[in-house]
Amino acid sequence: QVQLVESGGGLVQTGGSLRLSCAASLRTFSRYAMGWFRQAPGKEREFVATTKWSGGRTYYKYYASSVKGRFTIARNSAGDTVDLQMNSLKPEDTAVYYCAAQSANSDSFYSKDYDYWGQGTQVTVSS
Repeated sequence: QVQLVESGGGLVQTGGSLRLSCAASLRTFSRYAMGWFRQAPGKEREFVATTKWSGGRTYYKYYASSVKGRFTIARNSAGDTVDLQMNSLKPEDTAVYYCAAQSANSDSFYSKDYDYWGQGTQVTVSS
């Protein structure tokens, strides 16, 4: 069974940092787009960042404007793990963060285009 297993998250003060990690259960995912979405209470799920496989061990990276310059997404050398380093966190970053993977390997920002999802991990930023 294909799984995305997330770790990290928690409670942090404004300006602090957190790191999220997501591991795929199959090495096949090294050729998939993998990224992160988030959903705050009462809001729709929104794109945060994604990585698109471009051949070999190279991945293109894309960010939402709201996190660009503060968050960094990266894949491990095997390509089956995607991490999200979150710095300079703000209260508006508070949400459940979901890891997602897409077999079509596009740079889509739409959640409907992603085939696999993690269980979600809570990130809370206190003011």
